[in-house]
Amino acid sequence: MASKLSMLPSTFIFLQGIGESTERLLWKSGITNWKIFLQRDTIPRVSSSRKALYDTTLEEASAQWHQHNSRYFGKILKARDHWRLYPHFRTNTAFLDIETNGIPSPYGEITVVGIYGRGQMTTLIQGETLSECRLQEELASYDLLVTFFGSGFDVPFLKTTYPNLLLDHPHLDLCFAARRLGFKGGLKSIEHELGCYRTTSIEGLTGWDAVRLWEEWQDGNTSSRSVLLEYNEADCKNLETLADRICDRMVQEYGPPTQVSVAS
Repeated sequence: MASKLSMLPSTFIFLQGIGESTERLLWKSGITNWKIFLQRDTIPRVSSSRKALYDTTLEEASAQWHQHNSRYFGKILKARDHWRLYPHFRTNTAFLDIETNGIPSPYGEITVVGIYGRGQMTTLIQGETLSECRLQEELASYDLLVTFFGSGFDVPFLKTTYPNLLLDHPHLDLCFAARRLGFKGGLKSIEHELGCYRTTSIEGLTGWDAVRLWEEWQDGNTSSRSVLLEYNEADCKNLETLADRICDRMVQEYGPPTQVSVAS
């Protein structure tokens, strides 16, 4: 099994003409990271002219990796491969989840945005702290965004509601990573499968309960506010546990077959 921290500098699929099967052939032939590739004069089945082009790209990737430039890799990797960034940028990842009033975008409203990162929970609430400026301020310094089905719901909803919000982070959508591993169902069922549980007070609540709780809160029920915010916080914090466990399995399934050293 590959070291998690070796995953990114062992990645070759952003090179033109190299897919997962060719990448595995490179690994099996002992070319397990960028440094080894660059040190070799020749690469099997790669012409000298193509090797020169690849070397230029890998030298740039290595420089960007050492500069911790996650956005560079977000652009050169397909979205389905952004999981490869997680081990390297985990400590500066924003785990994000939104709640809405239940009406689809563009007519619906965001009621709560939860962001968990660097060990702290930030909760932005409609009519209180939630604004485009505050969202931008909170998210700008993070290297990576992690959601569950956020590419289909949370991110488009945020972009529609706040058209000037810059969300240029690489984005690990755990829903699709989990599907690749064979997990089925929604967030809550996958949480249970992976041994990630919630407190009794919010166990079994769904997104539709979040809509109901918001409506009750607007009608003056302060206890509904507490439950809604606890629910949103659990959604965000559990994403970290899920990301850890899913990415561990992704490395086992799709990473180099043997322990590899980190490129320098």
